[in-house]
Amino acid sequence: MPLPILFDMDGIILEGPRTSPQVYADAVDDALAELDAIPSPAQRRELRRHDTTHLSEHCTTLGIDPDRFWALAERYASDGTHDRLRSGDRGRYDDTIVLDELAERTTLGLVTNNRHQTAEFVADHFEFEFDVIRGRDPTIDGYRRRKPNPYYIEDALATLGIDDDPRGLYVGDFEKDVIAGTAAGLETAFVRRQHNRELDRPADATYKLESLTELSTLLDELDR
Repeated sequence: MPLPILFDMDGIILEGPRTSPQVYADAVDDALAELDAIPSPAQRRELRRHDTTHLSEHCTTLGIDPDRFWALAERYASDGTHDRLRSGDRGRYDDTIVLDELAERTTLGLVTNNRHQTAEFVADHFEFEFDVIRGRDPTIDGYRRRKPNPYYIEDALATLGIDDDPRGLYVGDFEKDVIAGTAAGLETAFVRRQHNRELDRPADATYKLESLTELSTLLDELDR
């Protein structure tokens, strides 16, 4: 069986290493407005960071349910991201063209710290043929399971039916991707992009690639 290849999304498939901070800021503002919550400027700044560090504390002070607030903010963040993709403000890397060829040769997956709703949208919008798609759940616990935790990679492997005998390659652009892929029992490929040129290659990365197009040759070598 050809080696399954799983891809990170931000910085590998989508241009840029992460969702725009402004998307999260707008999403938090929309969620607060829907919940009729009026935070102090300091609380708004903290919540706009869109992490869970002081989430419960601020939501308790504002009298809103943190789970409800988080789900709304995640939904609005997905809406904002999808609008940017539709408008062309954010696109795909040119070398993702190789995915069409790879999809004819082996199993492909998309496993990302980004929201599951957005991962599905990206696959549909750009017509990528992934056999499995797994993004983070729109919950507080889902956010905390992000890489370097291997949770979502392991879940994708389970969907593919190879969790008892993990094999494959995980492709990413940061050390957290290499850590998560290795913990899940996969080989890893660290891809050089503009945003990570100055970073050292992660020590545990199996391969270093300058372009996704190199995966075609690499798959030939691994299949021998």
